[in-house]
Formats: sequence, structure tokens, C-alpha cells
Amino acid sequence: MFVKPTRDRRAERREATRAEIVDAAWELVRAEGLAALSVRDLARKVGLQAPSLYSYFASKNAIYDALFAQGAAQYLEDVEAQLTPTGDPLQDLRAGMHAFVRFCTDDPVRYQLLFQRTIPGFEPSPESFAISIAGLESVQRRIAGLGITEPGDLDLLTALGTGLTDQQISNDPGGDRWIRLVDSAMEMYFTHVTHRKSRP
Repeated sequence: MFVKPTRDRRAERREATRAEIVDAAWELVRAEGLAALSVRDLARKVGLQAPSLYSYFASKNAIYDALFAQGAAQYLEDVEAQLTPTGDPLQDLRAGMHAFVRFCTDDPVRYQLLFQRTIPGFEPSPESFAISIAGLESVQRRIAGLGITEPGDLDLLTALGTGLTDQQISNDPGGDRWIRLVDSAMEMYFTHVTHRKSRP
């Protein structure tokens, strides 16, 4: 006779509380900045004492790590899943860069956590960093499908993306001054990599 497994309600409650803590942490860092995250304020926000919060996350860096993992997973889901190759390499480059810059500028704090070193002493865990690497490998596969395979070409592409994003967030928050340069930047990039390939 088949017996339905008993639900582990304690584990479910624990995971629900961890998710609530992560959501509250995002709210705090978006309001106060990444470096200003306070475990005491976070615990108060979710109705816990600070020592109790440490039973869910061993340290403040563990909370940052959970934020990092969630942000990296969102990148894979929100950006990569919506890009469909068209057969036009330049159009696909433009679409990919627009998706990346939009993802970053929509949430500058998430961008800082994922792509900048803004928290002294914090390094994502191997498990969380693996999600980020999966995002980079997805970009690498996508541009390889366009015939762009040199390692330096991937580095240049990511530098262009983060450079445009940094300028947009720093100098025109909420605007589109540097977002408007995405198409031109991708045209220059594409001309550069294809011209080099055509040289003897």
C-alpha cells in the first residue's frame, strides 16, 4: 500500500522564515545601501531577536550570500530565458546587451552585489558563485553561436556592459542617457570582432 510521505512542517516553516528574512534584507539594502545592512534592524523587521536570526543565517555574510544566490538566479531566469536567437548576430548582440543593462539598472543594489566588490570581506560561497558562473557561461555560449569565440571578446563585451551600466546608474539614475548608447556600442563591438577575423 502506498503511503504518502509526511510533510516536514518544521522544515517548511524554517524555509518560509528564511525567505522572509531574505525579502526583508533586500528591502533594507535597497533603502539604506548594501554596506549599511544591520542584523539587529533586519531581525526587528521580521519580528525576531538578533540571536534568533543567527539560527537561520550564521552570519551577516551568509545573508549577503543568500541575496547573491537569489540575484544570480534571477539573472538566469529574467535575462537569459527571454533571449531568442534571430539569426542576425548584431541584432542578437543588441538584444542581449539591452537585457543585461535593463536588468542591472532596474535594481542598482542587486547590480552592485552581483557585479561589483562593494562589501569588504564578503565572498560568495562556491554554491552561490556557481550560479553566477552559469550566467557568464550562458553569455559565452550565446556569443559563440554568433561566431564570437575569443576569450578576450567575452571580456570586452562584459566590460562594455558594466561600463554602460555604471555610467547610467552613477550619472543619470532613472534616465536613459547611457542606455541609448547600447546599440552604438554593440555596432562598434561587432565591427571590431568581425574585422579582426577578416584580416589575413
